[in-house]
Amino acid sequence: MTHQSVEPRTAAEDAGEGSRVPAGRSWLDRYFHISRRGSTVAREVRGGITTFMAMAYILLLNPLILSGKDAAGDTLGQKALITATAFAAAFTTLLMGFVGKVPLALAAGLSVSGVLSTQVAPEMTWPQAMGMCVMYGVIIMLLVVTGLREMIMNAIPLALKHGITMGIGLFIAFIGFYKAGFVHQGKGGPVSLGPAGELTGWPVLLFAGTLLLIFMLQARNFPGAILIGIVSGTVVALILNTAGVIDPEQWANGTPELHGSAVSMPDFSLFGDVEFGGWGEVGAMTVGMIVFTLVLAGFFDAMATIIGVGTEANLADDKGRMPGLSKALFIDGAGGAIGGVAGGSGQTVFVESATGVGEGARTGLASVVTGLFFAACLFFTPVTAIVPQEVASAALVVIGAMMMMNARHVDWADRATAIPVFLTVVLMPFTYTITTGVAAGVISYVAIKVAQGKAREIGAFMWGLTVVFLVYFALNPIEGWLGVH
Repeated sequence: MTHQSVEPRTAAEDAGEGSRVPAGRSWLDRYFHISRRGSTVAREVRGGITTFMAMAYILLLNPLILSGKDAAGDTLGQKALITATAFAAAFTTLLMGFVGKVPLALAAGLSVSGVLSTQVAPEMTWPQAMGMCVMYGVIIMLLVVTGLREMIMNAIPLALKHGITMGIGLFIAFIGFYKAGFVHQGKGGPVSLGPAGELTGWPVLLFAGTLLLIFMLQARNFPGAILIGIVSGTVVALILNTAGVIDPEQWANGTPELHGSAVSMPDFSLFGDVEFGGWGEVGAMTVGMIVFTLVLAGFFDAMATIIGVGTEANLADDKGRMPGLSKALFIDGAGGAIGGVAGGSGQTVFVESATGVGEGARTGLASVVTGLFFAACLFFTPVTAIVPQEVASAALVVIGAMMMMNARHVDWADRATAIPVFLTVVLMPFTYTITTGVAAGVISYVAIKVAQGKAREIGAFMWGLTVVFLVYFALNPIEGWLGVH
Protein backbone atom coordinates (compact mmCIF):
# COMPACT_ATOMS: atom_id res chain seq x y z
CA MET A 1 0.00 0.00 0.00
CA THR A 2 1.32 3.43 -0.91
CA HIS A 3 2.03 5.64 2.06
CA GLN A 4 -0.15 8.77 2.17
CA SER A 5 1.38 11.86 3.72
CA VAL A 6 -0.78 13.81 6.16
CA GLU A 7 0.74 17.06 4.88
CA PRO A 8 -0.01 18.73 1.54
CA ARG A 9 2.22 17.54 -1.27
CA THR A 10 4.48 20.21 -2.65
CA ALA A 11 5.15 21.11 -6.25
CA ALA A 12 8.73 19.98 -5.77
CA GLU A 13 7.58 16.55 -4.62
CA ASP A 14 5.09 16.21 -7.44
CA ALA A 15 7.90 16.86 -9.86
CA GLY A 16 10.09 14.31 -8.14
CA GLU A 17 9.93 10.60 -7.42
CA GLY A 18 6.60 10.47 -5.57
CA SER A 19 5.86 9.97 -1.95
CA ARG A 20 7.59 6.60 -1.64
CA VAL A 21 11.33 6.86 -1.02
CA PRO A 22 13.21 4.25 -3.09
CA ALA A 23 15.16 1.59 -1.20
CA GLY A 24 18.86 2.22 -0.80
CA ARG A 25 18.55 5.88 0.04
CA SER A 26 20.62 7.12 2.97
CA TRP A 27 18.98 7.88 6.31
CA LEU A 28 19.82 11.53 5.64
CA ASP A 29 17.81 11.42 2.43
CA ARG A 30 14.91 9.62 4.08
CA TYR A 31 14.76 11.91 7.13
CA PHE A 32 14.90 15.23 5.26
CA HIS A 33 13.04 14.07 2.11
CA ILE A 34 15.90 15.32 -0.03
CA SER A 35 15.09 13.28 -3.15
CA ARG A 36 11.35 13.80 -2.78
CA ARG A 37 11.90 17.55 -2.93
CA GLY A 38 14.17 17.34 -5.96
CA SER A 39 17.38 18.27 -4.17
CA THR A 40 20.75 16.73 -3.32
CA VAL A 41 22.96 16.71 -0.24
CA ALA A 42 25.50 18.92 -2.05
CA ARG A 43 22.83 21.53 -2.84
CA GLU A 44 21.61 21.53 0.75
CA VAL A 45 25.12 22.02 2.13
CA ARG A 46 25.82 24.79 -0.37
CA GLY A 47 22.50 26.47 0.44
CA GLY A 48 23.12 26.25 4.19
CA ILE A 49 26.55 27.86 3.89
CA THR A 50 25.16 30.62 1.66
CA THR A 51 22.41 31.42 4.17
CA PHE A 52 24.94 31.61 6.98
CA MET A 53 27.17 33.97 4.99
CA ALA A 54 24.16 36.18 4.23
CA MET A 55 23.06 36.54 7.87
CA ALA A 56 26.32 36.20 9.84
CA TYR A 57 26.24 39.98 10.32
CA ILE A 58 23.74 39.43 13.16
CA LEU A 59 26.65 38.28 15.35
CA LEU A 60 27.93 41.86 15.15
CA LEU A 61 24.74 43.90 15.04
CA ASN A 62 22.78 42.29 17.85
CA PRO A 63 25.50 42.94 20.48
CA LEU A 64 25.73 46.49 19.14
CA ILE A 65 22.01 47.14 19.59
CA LEU A 66 21.93 45.56 23.06
CA SER A 67 25.02 47.42 24.27
CA GLY A 68 23.13 50.15 26.15
CA LYS A 69 22.54 50.56 29.87
CA ASP A 70 19.46 49.35 31.68
CA ALA A 71 17.48 51.20 34.36
CA ALA A 72 20.08 50.21 36.96
CA GLY A 73 22.96 51.51 34.83
CA ASP A 74 24.26 48.02 34.03
CA THR A 75 25.40 46.80 30.60
CA LEU A 76 25.76 43.38 29.01
CA GLY A 77 29.31 42.22 28.19
CA GLN A 78 30.19 42.14 24.50
CA LYS A 79 31.72 38.65 24.56
CA ALA A 80 28.73 37.28 26.49
CA LEU A 81 26.34 38.94 24.00
CA ILE A 82 28.15 37.44 21.02
CA THR A 83 27.99 34.01 22.68
CA ALA A 84 24.28 34.41 23.45
CA THR A 85 23.55 35.58 19.90
CA ALA A 86 25.46 32.68 18.31
CA PHE A 87 24.03 30.06 20.67
CA ALA A 88 20.39 31.13 20.27
CA ALA A 89 20.75 31.32 16.47
CA ALA A 90 22.41 27.89 16.34
CA PHE A 91 19.85 26.22 18.64
CA THR A 92 16.72 27.60 16.96
CA THR A 93 18.03 27.05 13.42
CA LEU A 94 18.98 23.45 14.21
CA LEU A 95 15.51 23.01 15.72
CA MET A 96 13.94 24.34 12.52
CA GLY A 97 16.08 21.97 10.48
CA PHE A 98 15.50 18.78 12.45
CA VAL A 99 11.85 19.37 13.44
CA GLY A 100 10.46 21.81 10.87
CA LYS A 101 12.51 20.20 8.06
CA VAL A 102 12.40 23.38 5.96
CA PRO A 103 15.29 25.63 4.77
CA LEU A 104 14.63 28.48 7.20
CA ALA A 105 17.27 29.97 9.50
CA LEU A 106 16.60 31.98 12.66
CA ALA A 107 18.57 34.56 14.60
CA ALA A 108 17.98 37.58 16.83
CA GLY A 109 15.30 39.81 15.33
CA LEU A 110 16.65 43.34 14.99
CA SER A 111 13.18 44.79 15.56
CA VAL A 112 12.84 42.84 18.82
CA SER A 113 16.34 43.85 19.93
CA GLY A 114 15.50 47.46 19.10
CA VAL A 115 12.46 47.35 21.37
CA LEU A 116 14.47 45.71 24.17
CA SER A 117 17.25 48.31 24.05
CA THR A 118 15.21 51.47 23.55
CA GLN A 119 11.92 50.78 25.35
CA VAL A 120 12.37 47.90 27.78
CA ALA A 121 15.89 48.27 29.25
CA PRO A 122 15.43 51.97 30.19
CA GLU A 123 12.42 50.91 32.32
CA MET A 124 13.86 47.81 34.03
CA THR A 125 16.96 45.63 34.39
CA TRP A 126 18.36 43.47 31.59
CA PRO A 127 17.32 40.20 33.32
CA GLN A 128 13.77 41.55 33.59
CA ALA A 129 13.90 42.61 29.94
CA MET A 130 14.89 39.06 28.94
CA GLY A 131 11.99 37.85 31.07
CA MET A 132 9.71 39.99 28.91
CA CYS A 133 11.28 38.33 25.88
CA VAL A 134 10.40 34.89 27.22
CA MET A 135 6.84 36.05 27.88
CA TYR A 136 6.32 37.32 24.36
CA GLY A 137 7.69 34.05 22.96
CA VAL A 138 5.27 32.01 25.06
CA ILE A 139 2.37 34.24 23.95
CA ILE A 140 3.22 33.73 20.27
CA MET A 141 3.44 29.95 20.78
CA LEU A 142 -0.03 30.01 22.37
CA LEU A 143 -1.33 32.08 19.46
CA VAL A 144 0.01 29.47 17.03
CA VAL A 145 -1.44 26.52 18.96
CA THR A 146 -4.88 28.13 19.23
CA GLY A 147 -4.90 29.33 15.63
CA LEU A 148 -5.23 32.96 16.71
CA ARG A 149 -1.98 34.00 15.06
CA GLU A 150 -3.41 33.61 11.59
CA MET A 151 -6.69 35.23 12.63
CA ILE A 152 -4.85 38.28 13.97
CA MET A 153 -2.71 38.46 10.84
CA ASN A 154 -5.88 38.60 8.77
CA ALA A 155 -7.45 41.26 11.01
CA ILE A 156 -4.62 43.80 10.64
CA PRO A 157 -4.97 45.72 7.35
CA LEU A 158 -2.20 44.80 4.92
CA ALA A 159 -1.16 48.44 4.49
CA LEU A 160 -0.56 48.77 8.25
CA LYS A 161 1.52 45.59 8.25
CA HIS A 162 3.74 47.14 5.60
CA GLY A 163 3.78 50.40 7.55
CA ILE A 164 4.94 48.64 10.73
CA THR A 165 7.77 46.93 8.82
CA MET A 166 8.80 50.22 7.19
CA GLY A 167 8.67 52.12 10.49
CA ILE A 168 10.86 49.55 12.22
CA GLY A 169 13.25 49.78 9.28
CA LEU A 170 13.51 53.56 9.58
CA PHE A 171 13.92 53.20 13.34
CA ILE A 172 16.78 50.70 12.90
CA ALA A 173 18.44 52.92 10.29
CA PHE A 174 18.31 55.89 12.67
CA ILE A 175 19.99 53.78 15.36
CA GLY A 176 22.71 52.88 12.85
CA PHE A 177 23.40 56.50 11.90
CA TYR A 178 23.48 57.50 15.56
CA LYS A 179 25.74 54.64 16.68
CA ALA A 180 28.17 55.47 13.87
CA GLY A 181 28.44 59.12 14.89
CA PHE A 182 26.99 60.28 11.57
CA VAL A 183 24.00 61.77 13.44
CA HIS A 184 24.42 63.46 16.81
CA GLN A 185 22.17 65.10 19.34
CA GLY A 186 22.04 68.64 18.06
CA LYS A 187 22.89 71.84 19.87
CA GLY A 188 20.83 74.22 17.77
CA GLY A 189 18.25 71.60 16.82
CA PRO A 190 17.09 68.12 17.83
CA VAL A 191 19.75 66.35 15.72
CA SER A 192 22.74 67.37 13.62
CA LEU A 193 25.24 66.01 11.11
CA GLY A 194 28.14 64.96 13.32
CA PRO A 195 28.67 66.72 16.66
CA ALA A 196 28.63 70.23 15.19
CA GLY A 197 27.14 70.12 11.71
CA GLU A 198 30.03 68.30 10.06
CA LEU A 199 31.54 64.83 10.08
CA THR A 200 34.64 64.46 12.23
CA GLY A 201 37.17 61.65 12.42
CA TRP A 202 38.15 58.66 10.33
CA PRO A 203 35.73 56.17 11.93
CA VAL A 204 32.59 57.94 10.70
CA LEU A 205 34.10 58.22 7.21
CA LEU A 206 34.81 54.50 7.36
CA PHE A 207 31.14 54.00 8.22
CA ALA A 208 30.10 56.01 5.17
CA GLY A 209 32.50 54.08 2.93
CA THR A 210 31.29 50.72 4.25
CA LEU A 211 27.68 51.77 3.74
CA LEU A 212 28.31 52.78 0.12
CA LEU A 213 30.23 49.57 -0.58
CA ILE A 214 27.35 47.40 0.68
CA PHE A 215 24.82 49.36 -1.36
CA MET A 216 27.00 49.03 -4.48
CA LEU A 217 27.37 45.27 -3.98
CA GLN A 218 23.62 44.91 -3.47
CA ALA A 219 22.97 46.89 -6.64
CA ARG A 220 25.07 44.27 -8.45
CA ASN A 221 23.10 41.46 -6.71
CA PHE A 222 26.33 40.25 -5.13
CA PRO A 223 25.73 37.34 -2.69
CA GLY A 224 26.63 38.10 0.92
CA ALA A 225 26.95 41.85 0.26
CA ILE A 226 26.42 42.83 3.90
CA LEU A 227 29.01 40.40 5.25
CA ILE A 228 31.53 41.35 2.57
CA GLY A 229 31.05 45.03 3.38
CA ILE A 230 31.57 44.43 7.10
CA VAL A 231 34.70 42.32 6.53
CA SER A 232 36.12 44.89 4.11
CA GLY A 233 35.44 47.78 6.48
CA THR A 234 37.04 45.88 9.35
CA VAL A 235 40.16 45.12 7.31
CA VAL A 236 40.53 48.81 6.43
CA ALA A 237 40.04 49.71 10.09
CA LEU A 238 42.77 47.27 11.13
CA ILE A 239 45.17 48.71 8.55
CA LEU A 240 44.49 52.30 9.60
CA ASN A 241 44.78 51.41 13.26
CA THR A 242 48.06 49.51 12.76
CA ALA A 243 49.50 52.41 10.76
CA GLY A 244 48.62 54.80 13.59
CA VAL A 245 46.47 56.97 11.33
CA ILE A 246 43.51 57.05 13.74
CA ASP A 247 43.58 58.26 17.31
CA PRO A 248 42.37 55.33 19.48
CA GLU A 249 40.05 57.75 21.30
CA GLN A 250 38.01 58.23 18.10
CA TRP A 251 36.69 54.65 18.05
CA ALA A 252 33.31 54.29 19.74
CA ASN A 253 33.95 50.84 21.24
CA GLY A 254 37.74 50.65 21.46
CA THR A 255 40.48 50.08 18.94
CA PRO A 256 39.87 47.29 16.38
CA GLU A 257 42.54 44.78 17.28
CA LEU A 258 42.76 41.17 18.38
CA HIS A 259 43.43 40.75 22.08
CA GLY A 260 45.03 37.36 22.71
CA SER A 261 44.07 34.22 20.80
CA ALA A 262 41.54 34.14 17.98
CA VAL A 263 39.90 31.12 19.59
CA SER A 264 38.37 31.10 23.06
CA MET A 265 35.74 29.32 25.11
CA PRO A 266 32.24 30.82 24.85
CA ASP A 267 30.98 33.07 27.64
CA PHE A 268 27.60 31.76 28.84
CA SER A 269 27.32 34.19 31.73
CA LEU A 270 24.03 35.58 30.37
CA PHE A 271 22.40 32.18 29.97
CA GLY A 272 19.45 31.78 32.32
CA ASP A 273 19.84 35.30 33.74
CA VAL A 274 16.10 35.94 33.52
CA GLU A 275 13.75 37.53 36.03
CA PHE A 276 9.96 37.48 36.14
CA GLY A 277 8.82 40.14 38.54
CA GLY A 278 10.02 43.32 40.16
CA TRP A 279 7.87 45.34 37.77
CA GLY A 280 5.93 47.17 40.48
CA GLU A 281 7.60 50.53 39.83
CA VAL A 282 6.97 50.23 36.11
CA GLY A 283 3.25 49.59 36.38
CA ALA A 284 0.93 46.94 34.95
CA MET A 285 -0.10 49.08 31.98
CA THR A 286 3.52 49.71 30.96
CA VAL A 287 4.37 46.00 31.32
CA GLY A 288 1.37 45.10 29.19
CA MET A 289 2.29 47.60 26.48
CA ILE A 290 5.91 46.39 26.45
CA VAL A 291 4.87 42.76 25.99
CA PHE A 292 2.38 43.83 23.32
CA THR A 293 5.07 45.80 21.51
CA LEU A 294 7.45 42.82 21.60
CA VAL A 295 4.73 40.58 20.19
CA LEU A 296 4.14 43.10 17.41
CA ALA A 297 7.86 43.38 16.68
CA GLY A 298 8.32 39.63 16.42
CA PHE A 299 4.92 38.84 14.92
CA PHE A 300 4.30 40.36 11.53
CA ASP A 301 7.33 39.50 9.43
CA ALA A 302 7.62 35.84 10.41
CA MET A 303 4.54 34.39 8.72
CA ALA A 304 5.10 36.34 5.50
CA THR A 305 8.80 35.40 5.51
CA ILE A 306 8.11 31.71 6.13
CA ILE A 307 5.47 31.47 3.39
CA GLY A 308 7.48 33.66 0.99
CA VAL A 309 10.69 31.67 1.31
CA GLY A 310 8.76 28.40 1.26
CA THR A 311 7.03 29.39 -1.97
CA GLU A 312 10.35 30.38 -3.51
CA ALA A 313 11.69 26.95 -2.53
CA ASN A 314 8.73 25.40 -4.40
CA LEU A 315 7.47 23.86 -1.16
CA ALA A 316 3.94 25.23 -1.39
CA ASP A 317 1.12 23.35 -3.08
CA ASP A 318 -1.35 24.80 -5.58
CA LYS A 319 -3.39 26.27 -2.69
CA GLY A 320 -0.39 28.00 -1.11
CA ARG A 321 -0.13 25.50 1.75
CA MET A 322 3.35 24.54 2.92
CA PRO A 323 4.32 21.30 4.67
CA GLY A 324 5.31 21.91 8.27
CA LEU A 325 3.95 25.48 8.33
CA SER A 326 2.45 25.08 11.81
CA LYS A 327 5.74 23.60 13.09
CA ALA A 328 7.72 26.44 11.53
CA LEU A 329 5.45 29.07 13.09
CA PHE A 330 5.64 27.36 16.47
CA ILE A 331 9.46 27.17 16.35
CA ASP A 332 9.57 30.83 15.35
CA GLY A 333 7.48 31.65 18.43
CA ALA A 334 9.64 29.43 20.61
CA GLY A 335 12.62 31.43 19.37
CA GLY A 336 11.41 34.36 21.46
CA ALA A 337 11.56 32.33 24.67
CA ILE A 338 14.81 30.58 23.71
CA GLY A 339 16.51 33.87 22.92
CA GLY A 340 15.35 35.37 26.20
CA VAL A 341 16.72 32.45 28.22
CA ALA A 342 20.01 32.60 26.31
CA GLY A 343 20.27 36.36 26.90
CA GLY A 344 20.46 37.21 23.20
CA SER A 345 16.98 38.62 22.37
CA GLY A 346 14.07 36.92 20.61
CA GLN A 347 14.84 34.80 17.56
CA THR A 348 12.87 34.97 14.34
CA VAL A 349 13.06 33.60 10.80
CA PHE A 350 15.40 35.64 8.60
CA VAL A 351 14.47 36.59 5.05
CA GLU A 352 18.12 35.93 4.16
CA SER A 353 17.10 32.27 4.13
CA ALA A 354 16.02 33.00 0.56
CA THR A 355 19.69 33.23 -0.46
CA GLY A 356 20.19 29.57 0.46
CA VAL A 357 17.02 28.65 -1.39
CA GLY A 358 18.45 30.44 -4.41
CA GLU A 359 21.44 28.08 -4.21
CA GLY A 360 19.16 25.04 -4.31
CA ALA A 361 18.22 24.42 -0.65
CA ARG A 362 14.85 22.68 -0.29
CA THR A 363 15.00 20.81 3.02
CA GLY A 364 15.86 21.17 6.69
CA LEU A 365 19.36 19.84 6.04
CA ALA A 366 20.32 23.33 4.84
CA SER A 367 19.14 24.77 8.16
CA VAL A 368 21.19 22.18 10.02
CA VAL A 369 24.29 23.29 8.12
CA THR A 370 23.56 26.95 8.89
CA GLY A 371 22.99 26.12 12.55
CA LEU A 372 26.28 24.23 12.79
CA PHE A 373 28.16 27.24 11.42
CA PHE A 374 26.56 29.47 14.04
CA ALA A 375 27.56 26.91 16.68
CA ALA A 376 31.17 27.02 15.44
CA CYS A 377 31.15 30.80 15.90
CA LEU A 378 30.78 30.25 19.65
CA PHE A 379 34.53 29.60 19.78
CA PHE A 380 35.59 32.62 17.67
CA THR A 381 34.12 35.51 19.66
CA PRO A 382 37.52 37.34 19.89
CA VAL A 383 37.56 37.61 16.09
CA THR A 384 33.98 38.86 15.99
CA ALA A 385 34.72 41.46 18.67
CA ILE A 386 37.32 43.12 16.40
CA VAL A 387 34.65 44.70 14.20
CA PRO A 388 34.35 48.46 14.97
CA GLN A 389 30.95 49.80 15.97
CA GLU A 390 31.11 52.25 13.07
CA VAL A 391 31.51 49.44 10.53
CA ALA A 392 28.75 47.29 12.03
CA SER A 393 26.41 50.30 12.12
CA ALA A 394 26.50 50.48 8.32
CA ALA A 395 24.71 47.14 8.17
CA LEU A 396 21.92 48.52 10.39
CA VAL A 397 21.27 51.28 7.87
CA VAL A 398 21.26 48.75 5.02
CA ILE A 399 18.74 46.53 6.79
CA GLY A 400 16.59 49.59 7.43
CA ALA A 401 16.69 50.48 3.73
CA MET A 402 15.66 46.94 2.81
CA MET A 403 12.67 47.09 5.17
CA MET A 404 11.64 50.47 3.74
CA MET A 405 11.21 48.84 0.32
CA ASN A 406 7.77 47.72 1.50
CA ALA A 407 6.65 51.23 0.48
CA ARG A 408 6.05 49.88 -3.02
CA HIS A 409 3.09 47.87 -1.70
CA VAL A 410 1.27 50.91 -0.29
CA ASP A 411 -1.40 52.78 -2.26
CA TRP A 412 -0.26 56.33 -1.52
CA ALA A 413 -3.16 57.81 -3.51
CA ASP A 414 -5.66 56.44 -0.96
CA ARG A 415 -5.73 58.74 2.07
CA ALA A 416 -7.36 56.05 4.22
CA THR A 417 -4.21 54.01 3.64
CA ALA A 418 -1.51 56.64 3.20
CA ILE A 419 -2.17 58.66 6.37
CA PRO A 420 -2.09 55.74 8.87
CA VAL A 421 0.99 54.31 7.16
CA PHE A 422 2.71 57.70 7.20
CA LEU A 423 2.05 58.21 10.92
CA THR A 424 3.19 54.65 11.69
CA VAL A 425 6.45 55.08 9.79
CA VAL A 426 7.55 58.54 10.91
CA LEU A 427 6.54 58.39 14.57
CA MET A 428 8.70 55.35 15.34
CA PRO A 429 12.03 57.15 14.79
CA PHE A 430 10.67 60.59 15.74
CA THR A 431 9.51 59.39 19.16
CA TYR A 432 12.17 56.67 19.46
CA THR A 433 9.49 54.10 20.26
CA ILE A 434 7.84 51.47 18.07
CA THR A 435 4.66 51.35 20.13
CA THR A 436 3.80 54.98 19.45
CA GLY A 437 4.02 54.47 15.70
CA VAL A 438 1.79 51.40 15.76
CA ALA A 439 -0.69 53.13 18.06
CA ALA A 440 -0.94 56.22 15.87
CA GLY A 441 -1.41 54.08 12.76
CA VAL A 442 -4.19 52.00 14.28
CA ILE A 443 -6.10 54.94 15.75
CA SER A 444 -5.87 57.06 12.59
CA TYR A 445 -6.94 54.09 10.42
CA VAL A 446 -10.08 53.54 12.50
CA ALA A 447 -10.86 57.27 12.68
CA ILE A 448 -10.58 57.72 8.91
CA LYS A 449 -12.74 54.66 8.22
CA VAL A 450 -15.42 56.08 10.56
CA ALA A 451 -15.21 59.47 8.80
CA GLN A 452 -15.74 57.71 5.47
CA GLY A 453 -18.81 55.89 6.79
CA LYS A 454 -17.05 52.52 6.59
CA ALA A 455 -17.10 51.56 10.26
CA ARG A 456 -18.32 48.05 9.40
CA GLU A 457 -15.02 47.37 7.59
CA ILE A 458 -12.95 47.91 10.72
CA GLY A 459 -13.51 44.65 12.58
CA ALA A 460 -13.72 43.85 16.29
CA PHE A 461 -10.00 43.28 16.74
CA MET A 462 -9.07 46.72 15.35
CA TRP A 463 -11.71 48.36 17.58
CA GLY A 464 -10.18 46.62 20.58
CA LEU A 465 -6.68 47.76 19.62
CA THR A 466 -7.94 51.32 19.23
CA VAL A 467 -9.32 51.33 22.78
CA VAL A 468 -6.04 49.95 24.14
CA PHE A 469 -3.97 52.57 22.31
CA LEU A 470 -6.27 55.44 23.30
CA VAL A 471 -5.64 54.44 26.92
CA TYR A 472 -1.91 54.28 26.11
CA PHE A 473 -1.84 57.89 24.88
CA ALA A 474 -4.08 59.14 27.67
CA LEU A 475 -2.35 57.15 30.42
CA ASN A 476 -0.85 60.14 32.22
CA PRO A 477 -4.11 62.12 32.63
CA ILE A 478 -5.98 58.91 33.48
CA GLU A 479 -3.48 58.15 36.25
CA GLY A 480 -3.84 61.70 37.53
CA TRP A 481 -7.63 61.41 37.50
CA LEU A 482 -7.46 58.11 39.41
CA GLY A 483 -4.82 59.42 41.80
CA VAL A 484 -2.32 56.72 40.71
CA HIS A 485 1.39 57.59 40.47
